[in-house]
Amino acid sequence: MTKLNQLQCALAEKGLDAAYISDPMTINYLTGFYSDPVERVLALVLFADSEPFLFAPALEVEAIKDTGWKYPVYGYLDHEKPFELIAEHIKNHAGSPINWGIEGESLTVDRLRALEEVLPNAHFNTDLSPLIAKMRMIKSDDEIAKLNEAGKWADFAFKVGFESIQIGKTEQEVAADLEYALKQHGINKMSFDTLVQAGPHAAEPHGATSSNKIQDNQLVLFDLGTIVDGYISDASRTVAVGKSNNKQKDIYKVCLEAQLAAQNAAKPGMTAEELDKIARDIITAAGYGEYFIHRLGHGMGSSEHEFPSIMEGNQLVLEPGMCFSIEPGIYIPGFAGVRIEDCVHITEDGCEPFTHTTKELLTFPH
Repeated sequence: MTKLNQLQCALAEKGLDAAYISDPMTINYLTGFYSDPVERVLALVLFADSEPFLFAPALEVEAIKDTGWKYPVYGYLDHEKPFELIAEHIKNHAGSPINWGIEGESLTVDRLRALEEVLPNAHFNTDLSPLIAKMRMIKSDDEIAKLNEAGKWADFAFKVGFESIQIGKTEQEVAADLEYALKQHGINKMSFDTLVQAGPHAAEPHGATSSNKIQDNQLVLFDLGTIVDGYISDASRTVAVGKSNNKQKDIYKVCLEAQLAAQNAAKPGMTAEELDKIARDIITAAGYGEYFIHRLGHGMGSSEHEFPSIMEGNQLVLEPGMCFSIEPGIYIPGFAGVRIEDCVHITEDGCEPFTHTTKELLTFPH
């Protein structure tokens, strides 16, 4: 059964006549086509007992057909009224569906009102976002193969980035070097903006790669990922420049111990909360608990942040096929930041990572 058919069956089980899917990542997951429509309208319209259709800007129609999409696709021009056209196509496909599912996490109030205006007898009361999140949570063998391939290119990017490090070089220059090398091998998109953060700058977990120059005796944090066939990688490593002092070595050692302990422990039957606690307890016992300021991990697949969250309070039981990051971090303002991360998939008796770059504290330049 395809993912599309699976969602159609779920509509019937929930007593829904149709669904309006608006999140570009969900559309990609269900159809194999991805585009960010920006201000234009891109939608997948599903019916419980009729064939679905895609509605897209006219300039996307041929690209959709090229993906092998076997159902109707309808385009619209910029001067046309998209929701009036959608209503006409719905009527032609399925008459007047009453009970609709929507994606509450992505459908804007403005567009919901537009749908209600053109389909006045319809009820858009059922949020399908939790159902779709659970569908995406368990990956197939084909999805895991794509994630492994994306992980391979993340490992390549680390190698290039590490070798690019020079004292006086900016974070941006190192990031540019590794992204250029990936493009030379046909990897044109990163799964998120590459992070290269040196010294105290790495103590900002959501800081951006900057024009800061790499200095001697600093730690440099890399966080990066690639996109392959619509699936992503996401991994972090921290390396040393020149000589590391005892405190730098200690926070690295503690962070690594926490990451390895969690990765070695991850298996079916334990909860997300229990896994987070394994890493957090190690960091807390070493005296750095206040500097581990985020969850242990997040789900990943066709986008970088998916369901589930590996964190305190989440009693979700881990199952084979779940994919998520294990990324403890220690961030000491004004001093340094260390994060070590692999994304893994849960197997029948443990987990396997998608990235394999060494986690020893490497020193550059050689």
